[in-house]
Amino acid sequence: MASRKFDLEDRLIDFAIMIDDVVEQIPSTRLGNHIAGQLVRCSSSPALNYGEAQSAESTNDFIHKCKVILKELRETRVCLKIIQRKPLLPKEKVEKEIQENNELIAIFLKSIDTAGKNKKK
Repeated sequence: MASRKFDLEDRLIDFAIMIDDVVEQIPSTRLGNHIAGQLVRCSSSPALNYGEAQSAESTNDFIHKCKVILKELRETRVCLKIIQRKPLLPKEKVEKEIQENNELIAIFLKSIDTAGKNKKK
């Protein structure tokens, strides 16, 4: 079996598209429209900022850009929780998105931690 290369950029792009599929199902109410717009911005931002992180000028710059990505992922998670609690969509409609969001948060927490430890060496 050929080993599959893990490509975080593609995963972040796929995540943005996955969230867009959710956004397109949100009802057009005041809250729905507000959350939909916010969700489009904060869920696509990690992929865009990851491109910047790949070209970081220093370890500090890389850590900073990863922290921006982390903030956007956490904002996305809150938006998804609002969608569930209102509910703007049935709970099961966003379960896999929340799971992927949590996994991406864990990846960036670890990346920030690892970069910080490597910087101290």
